[in-house]
Amino acid sequence: MVTTKASGGRPSGQPPDLRAVHELFVAGQVDADYLDASALRPLVADSWRRSLATGVDPDRGGADAASAASTLERLRSAHPLASALPVIRKLLVEDASDAGVLVAVTAADGTLLWVEGDPTARRKAEAMNFVPGADWSERGAGTNAPGTALALDRELQILGSEHFSRIVQPWSCTAVPVHDPATGALLGAIDLTGGSQVASPQTLALVRATAVAVEHHLALLRLTRPEPVGVTNARLTVLGGERPTWVSTDADGAPHAHTLTGRHADILVLLTRHPEGLSADHLAMLLDDNDLDAVTIRAEMSRLRRVIGAEYVASRPYRLLAPVDSDVADVFAALQRGEVDGALARYAGVLLPQSVSPAIARLRTELSTALRAAVLSTGSVALLRRWLALPEGRDDRGGWQLLHDSAASDGVARAQARGHLAGLDAELS
Repeated sequence: MVTTKASGGRPSGQPPDLRAVHELFVAGQVDADYLDASALRPLVADSWRRSLATGVDPDRGGADAASAASTLERLRSAHPLASALPVIRKLLVEDASDAGVLVAVTAADGTLLWVEGDPTARRKAEAMNFVPGADWSERGAGTNAPGTALALDRELQILGSEHFSRIVQPWSCTAVPVHDPATGALLGAIDLTGGSQVASPQTLALVRATAVAVEHHLALLRLTRPEPVGVTNARLTVLGGERPTWVSTDADGAPHAHTLTGRHADILVLLTRHPEGLSADHLAMLLDDNDLDAVTIRAEMSRLRRVIGAEYVASRPYRLLAPVDSDVADVFAALQRGEVDGALARYAGVLLPQSVSPAIARLRTELSTALRAAVLSTGSVALLRRWLALPEGRDDRGGWQLLHDSAASDGVARAQARGHLAGLDAELS
């Protein structure tokens, strides 16, 4: 019988040959297209492909988080879902304690924060490292309900042999993501793990209702508890050859600086240019025409929030929630005001020179071209010489020719321009 997908990603059955399909796939005896012709649900087939591509070992369960033993308590105490534990325990854990079922709460990166429920089931789950502190993201543990639910940002159920890891296949699970009610940011997931009965429509409805109750609880806390005065403004620096940086300032005026990866810098620049927000698919297209998908974007956004703070970025769509200044915006604003001298003074060099994002490349060209045209339009030899002193001005033959031909240039400037033009011509010959 072919497995079908009901509302919310619920498996309505498991084909008898599913384990054989899994064995052939992980052994490399069939290609990825074979899965499409099998009885495997497309959602699970895609997850198996991602699991194999990221090197997940099909013979292990969750991966130990780095320094999990020393950091778990800190992660728990700082996590927004900590305040909702009484709600989760009341709605799920109390009934699970003698029903052979486990209730797990994960962080957005897939780290298990709490695993509670039936004591016998907990001891059995330890064999697959389903314990607090372990990494049960899809990239760490392969196809599993909490990890894949986080990767796709959707509720789902994984039944038995649909798991990528063999050691997890005796179990079934249901997971529902939980979001910040104010920003839409993904906070983590609530998961029920147990026997095949866990992958039922009734279980999905129960976990879904619990997630809704948790989000309502968080929203009520926000209304009734005074918000601490937190980060106010932030600044993004992305021009020139230095590493891109993010600096935020808290209420006491203390700066907090972070060096950004190239991908995170790309994302933040694009969000500053799209205040209306960007969907995961649109952002993926702007970052890379071919190689990115929405799952990768969600993972990057999760990592970005851990670096700069979740209070800055909302989801659905992704957008900035707080004022963010940038050196790019400074240059464009100065040009808009007609302050060419000021724009040139703020221009430290090309925008993210190492970025291969097509959208960043377009913005890089737009900014450089606009500034060059503004400088040339002034007729100022001083501004022209400052432009030509920049790395991108060294090969600007039109600019050097203008410096040579300008009546306002002195003999030294003309001589310098003549020599530079000769050098450029020699390179072309």
